[in-house]
Amino acid sequence: MQKIFIIIAAAIFIFSCKSVKKVEAIHNVIAKKDTAQTIIVAEVSKIDSESIVKGIMEKVMRKKIDFATFNSKVKVDYEGSENSIHVTGYISILKDSIIYLKITHPLLGLVFQIQIAHDSILIVDMKKKYTEKKAITAIQEITKIPFNFSTLQDALVGNPIFLDSNVVSFKNNATQLLVLMVGDVFKHLLTLENTNFRVLHSKLDDVDAMRNRTCDITFSNYQTINNRQFATYRQISVSEKSKLDVYLDFKETSFNDPLKYVFSIPKNFKRK
Repeated sequence: MQKIFIIIAAAIFIFSCKSVKKVEAIHNVIAKKDTAQTIIVAEVSKIDSESIVKGIMEKVMRKKIDFATFNSKVKVDYEGSENSIHVTGYISILKDSIIYLKITHPLLGLVFQIQIAHDSILIVDMKKKYTEKKAITAIQEITKIPFNFSTLQDALVGNPIFLDSNVVSFKNNATQLLVLMVGDVFKHLLTLENTNFRVLHSKLDDVDAMRNRTCDITFSNYQTINNRQFATYRQISVSEKSKLDVYLDFKETSFNDPLKYVFSIPKNFKRK
C-alpha cells in the first residue's frame, strides 16, 4: 500500500523571483544538448529586455488561478518500466491552509487518506488501520523535486510551477509564446498560448547537468470552471535514471464551494 501512496504522491505533485537580468545569448546559459536550445530564438535588445521580460511575467502571473477553495476528482494512470497502476484521487484544498486527499483503488476501495499542512503530512492507511505523520520534506524525498506547500497547491490547481523572473530567451510566433527561464534548480521552458497566455507545456531540466533530471508536463482540454480556465487533462513524463509517465484526468472540479473530501481518523487506528 505504501507503494501506491508514493506513486500517487509523485503523480499528483509533479505538476510553479530573482531580479530581472538582461537577456543574453542562449548558448551562454544552456548546454548544447538541451532540446530547449533548438526552438528558442535568443536575443532582444538590451534596452528593451527588462520591459519585455516584465511584461511577459506580468501576463503569466495574471493568468494564475486564484481561489478560496478547490475540489476535484482525478483519475490517475501511472505507467512505469516495471508496472502500471490505476487509481482515483479526491482533492479538497483550503487555500494556503490545508490539502486533503483520498486515494481509491478499483479493487481495494479506499486505501489512503492524506492531509497536507504547511509543515507536515498525515497519512491514514485505511487497510492496515494506522496513521503516520511525516514532515513536509518527505514529499521532496519521494518526488526528488523541491516542493513546499505553496508549490504543491499551485501544481494541483494547474498553475505553472518553478517560475523565475530570470528569463534568458523567448520566441513569439502566431500561436505560441515560448519563454526560457533559469532558476537555482531548474531550467524551465514554458509554452503559452499567444492570445490568452494559457499554459500548454512546461519542461523542467536540472541546472546541475550531473543529475540529468527532466520533467515534461502537458496541459490540455481547458474548460471554463467558475470563470477560471482549468486544464482538465495533464500528461507528465519524468526521467532521471528511469522513466515514468502519468496521466491525470480531472472531473467534477469546482472552485469556492464548501470542501467535499475532508475526513476524520477512526478511533481504533494506531499511530505508526
